[in-house]
Parts: sequence; structure tokens; C-alpha cells
Amino acid sequence: MLSKTIEEALNKQVTIEAESSQVYLAMASWAETQGFEGVATFMYAHSDEEREHMLKLIKFINERGGHAQVSDLAAPPTEFGSFRDMFEILFKHEVKVSASINDLVDISLQNKDYATHNFLQWYVSEQIEEEALARNILDKINLIGDDKGGLYLFDNDVKQLITNAAPPEPN
Repeated sequence: MLSKTIEEALNKQVTIEAESSQVYLAMASWAETQGFEGVATFMYAHSDEEREHMLKLIKFINERGGHAQVSDLAAPPTEFGSFRDMFEILFKHEVKVSASINDLVDISLQNKDYATHNFLQWYVSEQIEEEALARNILDKINLIGDDKGGLYLFDNDVKQLITNAAPPEPN
């Protein structure tokens, strides 16, 4: 059985994961309108992945006797300036999500809710991967600079990040 404290904290994370999905979706739309099909495909796939993270939380809350809440979401930005700017925003967003997950782990330990603590370890590992991926992409964009040919090749290469990624863990 979930305590109210844990239920409320998990429901806040549901909102954060939903907002993450929306951020990736907005980035996908922007990249698509800029003619970068590979980046758009990558972002659409990550939007779906973030939604899966949200659904996993919802199911966990409900299975543990809580009631998952679906809340209003803040609208994500629709313009990102440049790909460098967009991926910097993305990296900062992933760092923020990691901090939120870490806070949840701390709350679960303070409340001696070891089942929730165990459940959250998947999210801890996932966030390590998400931050590393965003940092890696940002490093590549910084190497390319403003070279249009480099950006074109990067757009084609980023599709490989989707196909090479491990399948998401089953719910």
C-alpha cells in the first residue's frame, strides 16, 4: 500500500514524464519543419518512450493501491533557435528529470517504502542513459558547428541512435 506522501510524489513524476513527452514532441515538430527528418524521427521516438515511462508510473501507483492522477501540462516551447540550443535545452531537461527521480528515491527511503525504492531503480538507470545520450549528441553538434554538410550527415546518423537503442523494458 502506498502512503499518501509517496503517492503524491509519484503523481508529480507522472506529470514530469508527461511533460518530457511533450517537450520531445515539440522538438520533433520543430525539427521536422526545419527539414531534419532524422532528428524529427529520433524526437518522435523519444516522445513515445517518455510516455511509456509515464504509463509505467501510472500502473505502479494504481497496482500499489494508490490513484494515479493525470494533470494539466504546461505547453512546451515551439521554437528552439538552433539544433545546438534545442539539444542544450534537452540536456538541461534530462538533468532536471534526473534530480526529480533522485528526490523520489530519497522520499521512498525516508518513508521506508522499499518496493517503491526498488521500482525507481529502473528510472535511475534510465536517466543515466538519457543524460549520456543528450550529452553525446550535444558534443557531436558542437564538433559540427555551423557546417551545413555536417548537420546533414548528423541528421542521417541520428536515426541510428533509435535503431541501435535497446528495446524498452517491458511493463
